[in-house]
Amino acid sequence: MTQDKLQRHILIVAGESSGDLHGSNLIRAAAAIDPRLSFFGVGGTRMQKAGCQLIFPSDELSVMGLVEVVGKLPRLLARLRQLKRVLKGSGRPDLLVLIDFPDFNLRLAKVAKQVGVPVLYYISPKVWAWRSGRAKMIAERVDRLALIFPFEPEIYRRYGVEAEYVGNPLLDEFAAARPEGKLREKLGLPAAAQVVGIFPGSRESELRYIFDTLLDTVQLLQREKPELKFVLPVAPSLSRDLIEEKIQGRELDIHLVQENIYEVAAACDAVLTVSGTVTLQLALVGTPHAIVYKFSPLTYAIGRRLVNAEHGGLTNIVAGKTVAREFIQDAATPQALVNEIRRLLDDSDYVTTMKSELARVRELLGEPGCSEKVARMITALCTDSKKG
Repeated sequence: MTQDKLQRHILIVAGESSGDLHGSNLIRAAAAIDPRLSFFGVGGTRMQKAGCQLIFPSDELSVMGLVEVVGKLPRLLARLRQLKRVLKGSGRPDLLVLIDFPDFNLRLAKVAKQVGVPVLYYISPKVWAWRSGRAKMIAERVDRLALIFPFEPEIYRRYGVEAEYVGNPLLDEFAAARPEGKLREKLGLPAAAQVVGIFPGSRESELRYIFDTLLDTVQLLQREKPELKFVLPVAPSLSRDLIEEKIQGRELDIHLVQENIYEVAAACDAVLTVSGTVTLQLALVGTPHAIVYKFSPLTYAIGRRLVNAEHGGLTNIVAGKTVAREFIQDAATPQALVNEIRRLLDDSDYVTTMKSELARVRELLGEPGCSEKVARMITALCTDSKKG
């Protein structure tokens, strides 16, 4: 038997920066378990470095908001057709692995089911937050679900889909990349200085609707407390030049960094952050934070009717209560954010309580080992596929 026949070819699709991160860790874990596994598909630079052969980069797909999708729709549909051809072609993969990004990925799952390619969905769509009807669709199109929140398996149990809680992938990342606490020294920031992190996210659409508010907040804080220091992590998917241009236009003193996100969080006394994966990364470090998110007015109006979750930030969703305050749409004013940052810097009782709650969130997430568990699910599905 040739080496090519021995290989198991895995089509993997991750549509965003967080998916690229989790996909890269999964690919490395899978390679350690079974070197015959060969990954190709859609991801970012981290997945590529981990050994994934990219068909096209995931930043072509990344967009936030219902209305914002319209501008990218022709490209999204073209790329969807391209991947459908891969699934239907003579060299179809042994397995399709989907990471989050549901509106795109569930369409691929439907095609895979039709042509007999098994589907593993890693990081399921958040049916507990909105569009709960998708749970039935997922059960019809997906062979196995790898779930990252402990309350998720119960949601899918009624549909008969094989769903397993595997822990949270961030625990693997954090275990491998614990901060050394050297960023302040590297940036020349005094050990006693108060440092505020500005975390604008990884999508261009987030910059469009949130960044000016964040910069307005920095401007007010610098006037009020000139001794404050600011750091801003620049995601690989964003243009550093664009961010620098906006900051220089306002004559703000902000250190732009491209360090490990945990290292940046450890250097901060408080952080203003967009919602998403980064809130859990902050929780793992234990950095007090406030969550900010804004959308286009139409996207927000539609979203309010569809979303049924009490909280939007993952820190609060895991905790089941408000740990970090959320400032949404019109409530996300610069002055409101200034007031919250001031409290996070100067109210010791408030900070102590939050740090205690963040430690509880870390406990609720469980133990490391998620990537290895999902990698073993991949090998099992590939084996079953070969038998079939």
